[in-house]
Amino acid sequence: MSDTPMTFKEMCERFEVTPRTLRYYEYIELLAPQKEGRARFYGPREVARMTLILRGRRFGFSLEEIRQFLMIYETEGTQAQMRTWVGMADRQLEVLSEQRAELDRTIADLRRLRDESANSLDEE
Repeated sequence: MSDTPMTFKEMCERFEVTPRTLRYYEYIELLAPQKEGRARFYGPREVARMTLILRGRRFGFSLEEIRQFLMIYETEGTQAQMRTWVGMADRQLEVLSEQRAELDRTIADLRRLRDESANSLDEE
């Protein structure tokens, strides 16, 4: 990872987020870029945090959960953060498994109803 700070625009492009999203993450203090006047610059710390934020969102964590996870590193260090991560991941794996089971049931119901309808058309 380069130590050369990225501009606001470069950060948006690299992570494929809108300017509104990036500004919101700053507003809720997930990111704290260096500011020079109105310009914002993002160093390696902010790039790493953004990577974790987007990964967390992809896994279904709330922004508040992500914020708390990131704060643990600042206050308690890597080991505490990793312990917390394992617990968060275990909980989210359960949630995702339940969602997948519900989705599988929904797909099966839809398929059954579709097949019943198709069969009734064939009988006419």
